[in-house]
Amino acid sequence: MPDSPGDAPAEDDFAKRFDRVLHARQHVGPKHLGEPAPDETALRELFAAAAAAPDHGRLQPWRFLVLGTEARERLGRAFADALRERDPGATPEQAAEAHDKAFRGPVLILAIADLRADEPDVPPAERLVSLGAAIQNLLLAAAARGYASGLSSGRAMGSRALREAFELVEGEHAVCFISLGTALRNKPVRPRPAPDEFVRWI
Repeated sequence: MPDSPGDAPAEDDFAKRFDRVLHARQHVGPKHLGEPAPDETALRELFAAAAAAPDHGRLQPWRFLVLGTEARERLGRAFADALRERDPGATPEQAAEAHDKAFRGPVLILAIADLRADEPDVPPAERLVSLGAAIQNLLLAAAARGYASGLSSGRAMGSRALREAFELVEGEHAVCFISLGTALRNKPVRPRPAPDEFVRWI
């Protein structure tokens, strides 16, 4: 119960503001993101939000890599090598295009799931749920600060080239990239499913 008659409207206003942020957030691809983007101070706030995700057993089954210039060059080479791994006939132009994808968007973060812990009470699926919750926390914290975001993945995620580029060990999995910045174009928010489409009351 509210402590005073004035508390309930304040809580209601907060819920409404939160709902607006939640429902306005949408995917913006990295090539459609520009400056301004979160600086290191803002990114630390976003990662603090990620750390509030559910984490059964306190395993912290995820980590994030913020990719700077040198790391993006490594990623570009890994993208090109991964393309050649799966398609030895790829042309130099195709390899160059794959390389250049690493430089889209002002902030690029690699999300890594850690499924190594031998903990039967916390199966891999639950650890991936924890990573998903951490990512969503980060995305919503970014949206609340006025930044746009997008998730991307692709066939290179599980490639030998990418794993070696970022020294992933057995049991770690590169799940997706998170891109952050300011949207360079506006688009309508995509329709969301109504709760009755995916919820049954039993």
